[in-house]
Amino acid sequence: MRKIFAIFTLTAAIAFVVSPIVSPGFAGFSPDQFPVPQNDPPIQPAGWAFSIWGVIYLWLIASSLFGLLKRDDDPDWHPARPWLTVSLIVGAAWIPVAQISPLWATVLIWIMWATAVVALLRTPDFDQWWLRVPVGLYAGWLTAASSVATAILLTGYGATPVLPIHAMFVIVALGLSTLILRRINAPSYALAVIWALAGIIAANLGADRVLMIILSAVGILLLAVPAVVQMLPPQKRPA
Repeated sequence: MRKIFAIFTLTAAIAFVVSPIVSPGFAGFSPDQFPVPQNDPPIQPAGWAFSIWGVIYLWLIASSLFGLLKRDDDPDWHPARPWLTVSLIVGAAWIPVAQISPLWATVLIWIMWATAVVALLRTPDFDQWWLRVPVGLYAGWLTAASSVATAILLTGYGATPVLPIHAMFVIVALGLSTLILRRINAPSYALAVIWALAGIIAANLGADRVLMIILSAVGILLLAVPAVVQMLPPQKRPA
C-alpha cells in the first residue's frame, strides 16, 4: 500500500504541475469575475510574488520522485502521502475552476490548504529537504492564498468596507500561520507566507493603503522570528 501511494503522489504532483501549462495560468482573479469588479484589491500580492509557484512545482516533483525511488516503502513517509495526494489532485483542477467560478475556487483552495497542512504536520523529521521543506512552501503559500481568495470573494460580492475586510484576512493568515508553526518546525512554511506578505506590501506601495503595508510588515516580523529560531541548530546539553 505504501508503494502504491508513492506512485499516486508522484502522479498527482505531475498532474498538478501540468495544469498551469495546459491552461492560461493564474495570477489572481479577473475583476469582471465578480458582481462588484475587484480592481487592484488591497490583499492581492504583486504579480511577481506568484513566481514562487515555479519553485513549489519543481520541488514537489523532485520530492515525489525521490520518495518513489528511495522512500517508496518507508513507514515514516507514508502518513503525509495520502493527504498530499488529495491536495495535489484538487490543485490540478483548481486553475480551470478558478477561471470559471471564484466561489468554487475558494472552496477548493481551502480544501487544498487543509490537506496540505495535515500532510505537513505528518512529515518526518529526517529527509526535511526532500519532504518537509517543499510541502512547507506549498502549505505556506496556500495559507496566504486561501485568505486572499476569501477576502476578494467577499468584497467581490458586495461586502464592505473593502480595506478592513482585506486587512482582517491578513490577520487570519497570520493567525493560522502562528498556530501551525507552534505545531511543527517548518521554516519553509513561514518563508512562503512571508513572501506573500512582501508581495502585498509591494502591491500597496504608492497607494493610500498604509494599513495593509504596516499590517503585512508586522506580520513579516512576527513570522521571521520563529522561522529564524527554527533554522538555528539545537543547543547541546552541557556535559
